[in-house]
Amino acid sequence: MKNLIIILLVLVSGVATAQANFEKGMQKAFSLWQEGKVDEAENVFERISNAEIDQWLPHYYIAQINSNKSWGQKDETTLKAQLDKAQEHINSAMALSKDNPEIMVLQAHVFTNWVAYDGMTYGMKYSGKITELYSKASAMAPENPRVVFSKAEWGMGSAKYFGQDTKPFCAEIEKSIELFANFKPESELHPNWGANRAQAVVKSCNE
Repeated sequence: MKNLIIILLVLVSGVATAQANFEKGMQKAFSLWQEGKVDEAENVFERISNAEIDQWLPHYYIAQINSNKSWGQKDETTLKAQLDKAQEHINSAMALSKDNPEIMVLQAHVFTNWVAYDGMTYGMKYSGKITELYSKASAMAPENPRVVFSKAEWGMGSAKYFGQDTKPFCAEIEKSIELFANFKPESELHPNWGANRAQAVVKSCNE
């Protein structure tokens, strides 16, 4: 009995140490990212993803970094390398956390990266998929501010493209700002971005 207790204590201690190391590594990556050292942050996330094979969050942030870097990218070779890497890590994240609205939103962003780069080529390919992803995420997490905001921003962009009224989407973005104010992420490591972007888009609604 005594030996069993010792084994259990060792196992619990090992799990706690691993979790502490994971959190420490993630916080280091976030700090580098906030300092503008994006490539260094990405490298840390990659090392974590290789060590912590059951964690979806490192894959999520690698994908987000590569999506973010792709906005406004004009060189197709660079864009493809970044978005292929983003897609690879989204696939890994989805395999570890199925039907996750946060990952769905990020997948929609990556598809939108392609549409923003070349709407004539990629609009038909990805527009339906983007709308479907937001509809599914919205049905699963209607109070998630990133879901509400990203869905509305995509709708606003589509409305502008087709010369339609954008006001209904402005109202949804205002709703997302209220949701951001009250949102509590599952942990300090879970997604908690988007409020500043939503504020900026609402300002454009009133101009």
